[in-house]
Amino acid sequence: MSAPASEFRPSARVARVRMSPNAVASARAKALREAGRDIVNLTIGEPDFDTPAHVRAAAEQVLARGDTRYPPTEGVAALRAAVAAKVARDTGLAVEPAQVLVGNGAKQLIANAFAATVEAGDEVVIPAPYWPSFPDAVRYAGGTPVFVPCAEARGFRLAPADLDAALGPATRWLVLNAPCNPTGADYGAEDWAALAAVLRRHPGVLVLLDEVYEQIRYGRPPPHLLQVAPDLYERVLLVSGVSKTYAMTGWRLGYATGPRPLIRAMTVVQSQFTAGVSTVAQAGALAALTGPQDFVVQALAAYAARREIVTQRLRAIPGLSLAAPAGAFFAFAGCAGLIGTVRPDGGLIASDVDFTEYLLEEAGVATMPGSAFGLSPFFRLSFAADEASLVKALDRIALAVSRLKASG
Repeated sequence: MSAPASEFRPSARVARVRMSPNAVASARAKALREAGRDIVNLTIGEPDFDTPAHVRAAAEQVLARGDTRYPPTEGVAALRAAVAAKVARDTGLAVEPAQVLVGNGAKQLIANAFAATVEAGDEVVIPAPYWPSFPDAVRYAGGTPVFVPCAEARGFRLAPADLDAALGPATRWLVLNAPCNPTGADYGAEDWAALAAVLRRHPGVLVLLDEVYEQIRYGRPPPHLLQVAPDLYERVLLVSGVSKTYAMTGWRLGYATGPRPLIRAMTVVQSQFTAGVSTVAQAGALAALTGPQDFVVQALAAYAARREIVTQRLRAIPGLSLAAPAGAFFAFAGCAGLIGTVRPDGGLIASDVDFTEYLLEEAGVATMPGSAFGLSPFFRLSFAADEASLVKALDRIALAVSRLKASG
């Protein structure tokens, strides 16, 4: 007989982590919409474009052929070869398909990497602000995240001296995300060179470089870390995917490239939890990577126009600050100038959580507090939304802030 529901006890692993704050915020915004509220939801980083037609056609062809059997755990050969060729072009280094693992999104591959390498007592250095899944994946694996705050004045880039201070005998990994979610921060050649110099003094530290926004950059793309520091090649795991670049979030496909022993260990983990990725999704990803890239150019132009609107409008609102994002499609705005002000209903804005709650309740704009990403007082909004929705949201934010200022 099964135990009563009241006696359920989750494992210690689950107790160490939390539900994704992005998913929670998005679900709340959707619930308010369904209840009849007019909500502009800017919580989730999801392209508002349709997946390119040639990608969808490739998936349809797979179904028409009946190619729906179990795929290899590590990914189909053609897709792994395409990923290897892409990474070789990006880095200028020789990359073999055996160094590639295809997973159910970048998130799974990051979890695979930590599950395959992290023991109790191991530390993983994570610059803050960070994507919330990084520290929780570390905790789930039994490790300890070590956070390094990155100042707005530096464009939220990790300072070499701060990295050096954070690394120690227990450090297993350094996590880097470029361009960064939530800030859009990116690293140039000098940045990479300075960080690489620190890493050379700590040869046992692995580097996880999350590049899922690699094609969404404003201005001339910087050189790759491995172009600047090719000697780190055997210590670096590159993680990317097709979700953001090709508007394929629902396809759930990412890929990782790294040293063969690490990829083999990650493949063992994946074989026991999910096995191979859907053949339909893999066919779509292959078409995305090897087919025409017109969509990428057009989407980037749209994001760039939206970035200008958001940057100009947010910077014009008293009490807010913004380091213009160099990549991705998020604005990570400071709201320190509004902490301590009084809401029209008499409530106090004491934190960035209070501010985002105020925007949701009073302005009908759903955003994310900076505390969810490990740095306050800031808030994140996604500009992967049409311009009309963005203008509507920014108008509402400006009005809501003006009411705060009048009450404060």
